[in-house]
Amino acid sequence: MSSKKKTLLKVIILGDSGVGKTSLMQQFVNGKFSNQYKATIGADFLTKELTIDDKSVTMQLWDTAGQERFQSLGVAFYRGADCCVLVYDVTNQKSFENISLWKDEFLIQANVKNPENFPFVIIGNKVDVDENKKVINNKKAQQFANNLGNLPLFQTSAKEAVNIDQAFDVIARNALQQEENDEFNDEFNDAINIQLDGENNNCAC
Repeated sequence: MSSKKKTLLKVIILGDSGVGKTSLMQQFVNGKFSNQYKATIGADFLTKELTIDDKSVTMQLWDTAGQERFQSLGVAFYRGADCCVLVYDVTNQKSFENISLWKDEFLIQANVKNPENFPFVIIGNKVDVDENKKVINNKKAQQFANNLGNLPLFQTSAKEAVNIDQAFDVIARNALQQEENDEFNDEFNDAINIQLDGENNNCAC
């Protein structure tokens, strides 16, 4: 029997209301899609067990409400996140423009130790719609992702399960890397603190 401890990865999914955050989660975790839109109240989360390079992980996906009135809930949900997914709707210009605002909001609320290196992934959802309804093309989205720090970008359809597994594989791997970096930094800092405490005790001043 394996005694390996399971790693819990906390992933926050952000974006305007109606971009398909809940649908993306449902498709990835349960392989289901519903046409009935139901606004998320506050926050909701789903978990999925995964194996990444022989490592067992539990991915906890947090879907926070896109509505302004729930944003005060942000701090508690964002803390301890290992990766943040920024979702826009390819048929909605405003949801695309707001991606950078969601990113800034997350960094403020989550109190991330190392904002430059924190993993973000961008998802442009609803690529199954007619071409003439799309207002954000791949080139524009890619340029935007590059400007935000060469962030991974995926064009998905929660409805038709296009690119969902590929996107969440990268999300999981980035989250796992972040989790391992955090663990290493915590151990490193503990070691320094122990040394400093010891030196203070021997001080002959």
